[in-house]
Amino acid sequence: MQTPPPCQPGDRVALLSPSWAGPAVFPAVHELGVRRLREVFGLEPVEYPTTRRHSTPAERAADVMAAFTDPTISAVIATIGGDDQLKVLPHLDRDALAAHPTRFLGYSDNTNLHHLLWGLGIVSYHGGSTMVQLGRGGRMHPATEASMRHALFGTGTDAVEVPQLQEWGDSERPWDDPATLETEPALEPADPWEWHGPATEVTGRSWGGCLEIVDWQLRASRWVRPLEEYDGCVLLLETSEELPDADYVYRVLMAMGERGMLGRFGAVLVGKPKTRSLTEPRTDEQRRTYVEQQREAILRATTEYAAHAPVVLGLDLGHTDPHVIVPHGGLVTVDPVNRTVTAQY
Repeated sequence: MQTPPPCQPGDRVALLSPSWAGPAVFPAVHELGVRRLREVFGLEPVEYPTTRRHSTPAERAADVMAAFTDPTISAVIATIGGDDQLKVLPHLDRDALAAHPTRFLGYSDNTNLHHLLWGLGIVSYHGGSTMVQLGRGGRMHPATEASMRHALFGTGTDAVEVPQLQEWGDSERPWDDPATLETEPALEPADPWEWHGPATEVTGRSWGGCLEIVDWQLRASRWVRPLEEYDGCVLLLETSEELPDADYVYRVLMAMGERGMLGRFGAVLVGKPKTRSLTEPRTDEQRRTYVEQQREAILRATTEYAAHAPVVLGLDLGHTDPHVIVPHGGLVTVDPVNRTVTAQY
């Protein structure tokens, strides 16, 4: 795997919407993220024709190619996720992407592009967007800011311990309310990570992302690598604001197991699940039940198909807040004895 060159202060960074053009609907949120890229990270954001325009998969792919092949662009950051980036991938020039390794940050539907880059041998970074993490109300969370700094400026050999945070949240506030951008979202005490499986230290390349998109990738199967390439890798999993139920989560992992894939991973890291949304509010008891049911589904599948692998639950890797950006394709060490997770940025 090749780690693209790091950014330098003052570099140009592309802001793309390879999935949903959220900045066209909620420009104030996106523009807050743009300002923070300049003021917090010292980078110069560059937008493209489809960044703020609902566009076809081919048009979005053209912007992806323009950004990745521009030698003056040091990184590409997705503005937000969506639900159809799978249709963008066939329009991309894989040879040109391989010839121009560029840092890519995104999550959720951007898991699609992460998988394509992984297949090309290019390390990317799972997490970060202008409209969620950079555009967070009040301020960026310090843990998110620190991990984004590693993702943008790390050398590829910087070993950084993934933080175990003491607070978390998954509340949603309306983006069309100006007050949302002025105050930080509410957080609550976080449970410690859960460790399961053998006390065996594992170091491997990370692969995975949003579970629902992993499912779509496996169904389409065009960007899935030969199974032996996943041997000893560290599987990253997290679920989205669509709140998939435990049966669905188990069935996706069951299918990975029957495919002969799940058992090839050396370790499994699972992000805290989002438990509610604006359209589906839940009581605290309902939220706790949802977390427990997903936990049981994941442990059932990993016990059946990957009993050799240490499994860690409750990391801040996905659709919850704070959100920690981690390498996708970079080396990750899972140490059950010292109960640490370390990533090379």
